[in-house]
Parts: sequence; C-alpha cells; structure tokens
Amino acid sequence: HVQLVESGGGSVQAGGSLRLSCRANRTIYHDACVGWLRQASGKEREGVAAIDKDGIASYIDSVKGRFTVSRDNGNNTVNLMMNSLNPEDTAMYYCAADLFRVTACGAGYVPDFPYRGRGTQVTVS
Repeated sequence: HVQLVESGGGSVQAGGSLRLSCRANRTIYHDACVGWLRQASGKEREGVAAIDKDGIASYIDSVKGRFTVSRDNGNNTVNLMMNSLNPEDTAMYYCAADLFRVTACGAGYVPDFPYRGRGTQVTVS
C-alpha cells in the first residue's frame, strides 16, 4: 500500500515563498510519474506540476516561472518550491503518484493519479 505525506504548507504574504515536500512510505519514485495538484475553496481540482522518472517537469501556465518541482528518489521525496506566491495560489495542495504512467506525465493528468496524500494548506494573503 502506498502512502504519501505532505509537509511544508502554511501562511505567507503575497510575493513570499514556500517549499512543499511529499514523502512516500516506500520506494515508488524511481519509475513513477509524480506531481502536485491543488484545490481552492469552491473550485475544481487542478494539476499544478508533474515530473517524470527522467526528471522532466510539466507545469500549468499560471505557475510557470514561479514553481519548481523536483524529486529525490533516494529519499522517496518529491518537492514543490513555490516563489512569488499570490492570493490566487491559496488552496489545499496534494501530492500524487501514478506508478505505471510511463508517458503523458503532465500536470493536467495529476488529478487522475491513483495515489494521493491528505494535503497541506497554503494560504497567501
């Protein structure tokens, strides 16, 4: 059974930065497509970023140039560095993983990934 646990959320002023981390309970990241999605109050979930097994990253347009996703397979961790945050980034952020997605590892697919953490809140004021 795969468990994902997020950390690093919090409250920050506009223009600030936060770093989210997600750790798996076992070694899954070597071949997995992993990523982050978010859901703001009253809005649908949206994929934010994804990174494939080769380290190739994908982002939605609204976070390009501000967010950076990375992975540390040795520590079963995927991170999301968020800079220049604005109030529109306020949401619950979840990490997610798809162990068998070899192709099409894009941000838009992340909401459909079968494994997801419980989330961490990010609030930008």
